[in-house]
Amino acid sequence: MDRTTQEDARTDGKTADRAVVRDALGVGVAVGLSGFAFGVTSAGSGLTLAQTCALSLLVFTGASQFALVGALAAGGAPFTAAAGAFFLGVRNAFYGLRLSQVLALPRAVRPFAAQWVIDETAAVALAQPTRRGARLGFLVTGLTLYVLWNLTTLLGALGAEAIGDTDAWGLDAAGPAVFLALLAPMLKSGAERAVAGLAVLLGLGLLPVLPAGVPVLLAALAAPMVLWADGRRTGRGPGGEQGRDQGQGAAL
Repeated sequence: MDRTTQEDARTDGKTADRAVVRDALGVGVAVGLSGFAFGVTSAGSGLTLAQTCALSLLVFTGASQFALVGALAAGGAPFTAAAGAFFLGVRNAFYGLRLSQVLALPRAVRPFAAQWVIDETAAVALAQPTRRGARLGFLVTGLTLYVLWNLTTLLGALGAEAIGDTDAWGLDAAGPAVFLALLAPMLKSGAERAVAGLAVLLGLGLLPVLPAGVPVLLAALAAPMVLWADGRRTGRGPGGEQGRDQGQGAAL
């Protein structure tokens, strides 16, 4: 490889790195600022400043954090609230299985990197065509989001304490609103939208008759129900009974 080719390769590499960093910073800043809403919601649900900040520092998965404080604010039992948050956080384990292959980080680094395995870091890392890009995207997204999320959590909790009753300001709706804003762009297929819609119906429909936090857990049944219905529907196609009957007729 001559010098010109090497310089072109380095230039292309720098351009690609800048694009990854730009995208990662965009995701990290946009989502990190929503930590303010979590801080407000958590303080409004009765958690102390230390408890609120500890959740962001140690749990660091927004959907689970919002689910926990939301259930507590609605009067749910701590165990039920924690169970709902746990099941929402389980998805990060599946991200980790894929990211471990893509990133191929040294064994000593993996326990620390696991703290940053969330929706946003997985999305940015898995979108990159090279391992270098995936590592860079994971690092920049994780660092930016972790710092901003914890900082804005602190500011939100302090602000909630200063203004008093968050319900009077309508800030109790901040958490659900942020969660829906993050979820909506991810619903691309018909099945995903069907799962989301059915989960909403289950959650709202069961809310008046079940203890707080339990409807969230039962709303998770939307996914297997939609998958079962989709399987029954596609089973009537070429691979189902009608398809087999047509195949037998053709054979005769």
